[in-house]
Amino acid sequence: MFRVLRNKNFFIMLAFDICVLASSLFLAYYLRFDGNIPGDEMVRFLKIVLWIVPLKILFFLYFGLYKGMWRYTGIQDMKNLFKACLVSTGVIVGILLLTIRFQGYPRSIFPLDFMLTFVLAGGMRMGIRMHYGRGRSKSSFGFSVLGFKLEDKASRTPKNVLIVGAGDAGEKTLRELRDNLRLNYKPIGFVDDDRHKQGRGVHDVPVLGCVADISWVVPKEGVEEIIIAIPSATGKQMRAVVAECETSGIPYKTLPGMGELIDGRVSVKSLRDVDYHDLLGRSKVELDTEAIGGYLTHKVVLVTGAGGSIGSELCRQIVRFSPETLVLFDTSEPSLYAIQMELKHRVGYLKYRAVLGNVQDQRLTDAVFRAFKPHVVFHAAAYKHVPMLERNPWETVSNNIVGSKTIIEKAIEHEVERLVLVSTDKAVRPTNVMGASKRMGEMVMQAYQGNGTRLMAVRFGNVVGSSGSVIPLFRSQIARGGPVTITHPEVTRYFMTISEACQLILEAGALGRGDEIFILEMGTPVKIADMARDLIRLSGKEPDRDIEIAFTGLRPGEKLYEELITEDEGVVETEHEKIMVLRNIHLWDGYGDQEGYRRWLMEGIEALVVLGKAHDGCGIREKLGEMIPEYSAGDSECVI
Repeated sequence: MFRVLRNKNFFIMLAFDICVLASSLFLAYYLRFDGNIPGDEMVRFLKIVLWIVPLKILFFLYFGLYKGMWRYTGIQDMKNLFKACLVSTGVIVGILLLTIRFQGYPRSIFPLDFMLTFVLAGGMRMGIRMHYGRGRSKSSFGFSVLGFKLEDKASRTPKNVLIVGAGDAGEKTLRELRDNLRLNYKPIGFVDDDRHKQGRGVHDVPVLGCVADISWVVPKEGVEEIIIAIPSATGKQMRAVVAECETSGIPYKTLPGMGELIDGRVSVKSLRDVDYHDLLGRSKVELDTEAIGGYLTHKVVLVTGAGGSIGSELCRQIVRFSPETLVLFDTSEPSLYAIQMELKHRVGYLKYRAVLGNVQDQRLTDAVFRAFKPHVVFHAAAYKHVPMLERNPWETVSNNIVGSKTIIEKAIEHEVERLVLVSTDKAVRPTNVMGASKRMGEMVMQAYQGNGTRLMAVRFGNVVGSSGSVIPLFRSQIARGGPVTITHPEVTRYFMTISEACQLILEAGALGRGDEIFILEMGTPVKIADMARDLIRLSGKEPDRDIEIAFTGLRPGEKLYEELITEDEGVVETEHEKIMVLRNIHLWDGYGDQEGYRRWLMEGIEALVVLGKAHDGCGIREKLGEMIPEYSAGDSECVI
């Protein structure tokens, strides 16, 4: 209410409505008496208008009719106006009935007044919306009303735009293109593959054909740009649309996928160039926000590796659930600074605490847990570049294995409610040190189960655009003119977007009861060679003609195909369609009991630490092979 009163346009809008309300009541009398109002009725009108108008204004305030801007009047505003008119008329009739039983007042006046008030007040609001959203004439003469000023100047020639998709997103895009005077677009039509929409239109803008017709619609209608408004498109559908757009030879942009649109809100402000994320076609993740909020809202949350690709996106997702404090723990000063500045200036979240240091530092880690007393820990800190770690396995032991062990032990010691370990599909039958180190992290987690803290891991494949992934490398190679280097023509990987991965990690955290390894549904595996060709085409070039693709041979520790589970691991479904969980298997069978297994595991890790300090790469791989029978070291080098 007070915010409305501080609005400089409020009193102008109020004056307009007072005139409308008084005029509506007068017109009701005028119609009732066929244009000749008797003198005594005019006196009654003057008496009643003095209290009816203020009463109606109070109801207009109650129903929020002055909170929005009239230039953006929509269906919800008209609903609120109808309610205000109906309720105020009901109250007026009730007052007159209970006090004077309508003596001297014709009953037909009040239904007429109700209808006229709704029509005139609503018409005024819609007229203002139509005026400000009617498009761009060649010149408009300025005047000021309700605080909005149109300048006397020639407008720019609008750009003819074709919208792909005549669904909800397309309709919202059309409305925003028309309503927003700052945008320089003129929608001239839609294309859509739904045959029921052919020959029809959306807000008088016709559906000109299907997606395959883009190549002839563009020159015929003088289209200058294409907007793809299908945020729920699959990868196959998006590839088909992009292929047609490319044949047209004009620029094209897209709305982000549903997973990137917060609460599904479509906005032209979100328009961007088509990226490889769009060609993956990953569907929107349906989150149980109530369950996630139940363990994050008003809780202290610690994220290790908070400056990394996964860690930073986890932070962005977590702050949506209003944690009491978000502790950012990372060893990289630039990355840690970047995420804390983003949270502060872009997101507006100030309840963060940044800790610069290594997760394997037991004293520092203990101090962090003592100082902040986290309720939830997301352990995303890890080295993950496979060839780099093959050449430096001692760092893998220190960061990935000892770091995970330290975080898990401190979480249990300080009675953390739950810990989520971010794992990888490379932990399945590992052929490299990186994958073996992540499998060791899972083993440590399982060895400590049942100690009060809910421990769980989430295993998934490659994340598009993360640091160390192939896409940034391919883009830089394309920008240089090639060649794009791929290790093998048959190399295949699972991919998902960073946003999707982190949303599912949060969901898995809500599902976990302790001692689970969750597997994220990764969809269809993608050939790296096909990915490279798609990226080359998105850059406006043709693969093998403009940009060469060169095959260099598999690197040490690299697989042709990645797996999410081993043959002896079974998965079962969970409440979420995109999350599965491994069967609960006790790893300590053959070690006597859990304590015996944990003792054996800790002794093995101590041996790895000794080998790491000696920089003994061969010894590290040999020890990992003893502890993880399915690990195959391959032909990796044993020297620095």
